[in-house]
Amino acid sequence: MKENVIENQNKTLLFLLVFIMFSFIVTGIAADGAGRAFNGFLELQFRPARLISDYISEAGIGASLMNAAAVGITGLILILIAKVQLSGATFAAILTMMGFALFGKTPVNILPIIFGVYLAGKLAGKTFSEYLIIALFGTALGPLVSMVTVEMGLSGLSAVAVGTGAGIATGFLLPAIAVSVLHFHQGYSLYNIGLTCGFFALFAASFFRAGGYEFASLMQWHTSESVILMLMVPVLSLILIGTGIFSAGKNSWRDLLAIQKHTGRLPSDFMDLESVGGSLINAGLIGLAGSAYILVIGGDFNGPTIGGLLTIIGFGAFGTHLRNSWPVVVGVIAASLVFGKSLTSPGVLLAVIFCTTLAPLAGAFGIITGLVAGFIHLVLVHQTGSWQGGMNLYNNGFAGGLTATLIVSVIAWYRSRNSDFK
Repeated sequence: MKENVIENQNKTLLFLLVFIMFSFIVTGIAADGAGRAFNGFLELQFRPARLISDYISEAGIGASLMNAAAVGITGLILILIAKVQLSGATFAAILTMMGFALFGKTPVNILPIIFGVYLAGKLAGKTFSEYLIIALFGTALGPLVSMVTVEMGLSGLSAVAVGTGAGIATGFLLPAIAVSVLHFHQGYSLYNIGLTCGFFALFAASFFRAGGYEFASLMQWHTSESVILMLMVPVLSLILIGTGIFSAGKNSWRDLLAIQKHTGRLPSDFMDLESVGGSLINAGLIGLAGSAYILVIGGDFNGPTIGGLLTIIGFGAFGTHLRNSWPVVVGVIAASLVFGKSLTSPGVLLAVIFCTTLAPLAGAFGIITGLVAGFIHLVLVHQTGSWQGGMNLYNNGFAGGLTATLIVSVIAWYRSRNSDFK
């Protein structure tokens, strides 16, 4: 019986992911035409990718969506080759990869990192399937590969060779770091690889600066209104909700309610803990809530914001739900008002979306802890980007991991003195 459930889950998720990728390609071609979309896609492979590089601003909707589909296809193929079961974790990984392929990831800059992780597994005597999640999420450091290739004055094959080598070396070191930093926040930051990559990028940026390299500031942010961009995530969210209802029927709503009771602490695979149906409905509701927020405040729908929404939709199957995320979001909003920052500014808008990495803190320790976590997160995230030169796309994951480490450390200390604290 259980084998049949797993098989049906794999089929449902495989069909859904392929459909999403296909729809991205079709939408991209419809928006800009096949020729322009494909040419723009090729150009993106050798463009700067550090934060914030909005590919929609650089190359248009068509090229960006085609790039997102290509990155997603790459991840899905690796999952199938490694014979890893499609689950909440892999669902989150694929949607995160596709989301960040709208502002920083390309097939060219992620493959060397993935290969480096593969080599690390070989050296450690591990199968690639054991390190696959690290490889997929570790593509957050794709901008490092692009930077070495196109921003450091190298040219031709030498630029490609050095950039590829840097990516392989980066991927090779990631598994060792990822295992260690998880202990820092004890699973209370969902974007653990964001902290891993930020930790690595901090050292890499220091070496680059020591060598005399100055990180030029990048801020490409698409502001033009587009019906396609505005409707992308809501339509996808409704499709997820519909698929969830269809796959589990009336039980999906029961499972959705059950999901809201989980803390979300890593690893919380809602598809395994409850069901695919409940998880997809939860993911869809998160996508609708995020889109509604951007619409209400008058924010921009562009590469980074849509990428952020795709990410939190993915983690709607792996730790995030409406009940544990809203306190953290309110904390970020409160901090922005206290410090006089516009809710529609790029940094604040992305922090509101990605701060849900700290949702497990609210889920485990309550609303007040969630509010405090969100407040601290906004303060910190405005600093961490410059620390690591914009090379780690998961900057909010880096800041979130540090924030969670601080709060968990205080809670652990207090618990050691007061056994009544929960």
